[in-house]
Amino acid sequence: MKRYDLRHLKADFDDRMKEIVTKEITPGEVIIFLFEIGDFSGIQRSADMMKECGCELLNSLKFNEVDWTLVVKK
Repeated sequence: MKRYDLRHLKADFDDRMKEIVTKEITPGEVIIFLFEIGDFSGIQRSADMMKECGCELLNSLKFNEVDWTLVVKK
């Protein structure tokens, strides 16, 4: 299991998240993404992206006041 902290990218985490899922992890691997939520639109975008990339969304929850965690399995 790996954790990727994308909070430094603010709302522009989509490209990096997709790059990680498609190029850096192996099938069967579980990963945790941590990102800043802002207006909450990033949550749905990220869930949709995981589905498009063939990943299974295992968990999606608010981490604190401004951060969100997404747990997925490739």
